[in-house]
Amino acid sequence: MEIISENLCFGGVQRVYSHESRTCSGSMRLGVYLPPACDHSTAPVLLWLSGLTCTEQNFITKAGAQRVAAELGMVLVAPDTSPRGDGTPDAPDEAYDLGLGAGFYVDATESPWAQRYRMYSYIADELPQILSETLGLNTKKMGISGHSMGGHGALIMHLKNPGLFQTVSAFAPIVAPMQVPWGKKAFQAYLGADQKAWADYDATALVMQNKSTAHILIDQGGADAFLEEQLKPHLFEAACEKAGQALTLRIQPGYDHSYYFIASFIEDHLRHHASGLS
Repeated sequence: MEIISENLCFGGVQRVYSHESRTCSGSMRLGVYLPPACDHSTAPVLLWLSGLTCTEQNFITKAGAQRVAAELGMVLVAPDTSPRGDGTPDAPDEAYDLGLGAGFYVDATESPWAQRYRMYSYIADELPQILSETLGLNTKKMGISGHSMGGHGALIMHLKNPGLFQTVSAFAPIVAPMQVPWGKKAFQAYLGADQKAWADYDATALVMQNKSTAHILIDQGGADAFLEEQLKPHLFEAACEKAGQALTLRIQPGYDHSYYFIASFIEDHLRHHASGLS
């Protein structure tokens, strides 16, 4: 693990690391906030998954989460959204919703994506091992959250790994990727035409088979330009009701899809995770 940057923040330390990933066959970057005045080996960990076009920088510079994490004694971990670097495939037309910055937290099976785009296994398998064995963090008390594509990632990671990610929340998540343009495009490219493979990464489908004991918190901006076409939270709400999954879905009037929205409600989410991981 190479430290790329290190900054004092609310008495703690915000670091960005670079490391070689065996899963993604290349270098990956990782933001880690270590709060002050606590034992980092026992502190709860919140993993944040960012959305389309983002890197590890968006959350650590825009969300304002470190102030509350410092108070709660919570470690924040923010990985990148996709592999990068020389030889990493990208959309031929440089589209924002496929390729670089758009890993969708799946393990790609189709060419040319399959070797590098293995974000599901990176988040679920390799990263927890790095956090525990290399950084000495407490992965036995770990929650997961995210925004948009990252909210999709957080929901599926929790539903498929409830023992690893014990608490979950999301901002404006893509809850039913099989039913919206962003998800259909990415899944067709990364996973091929077989929609049975798609269902394994769709929160609305997964919750019907993998209901968890956690209480899911979702915040959605009522003025989000992507709400009706790409996000469709009512589909997940209906599936949770049918499955008996505990869910709080809050539609926040006037808020959009931006980090202004995330910064406005991030404290609620951190406290949600701190309560569940206590």
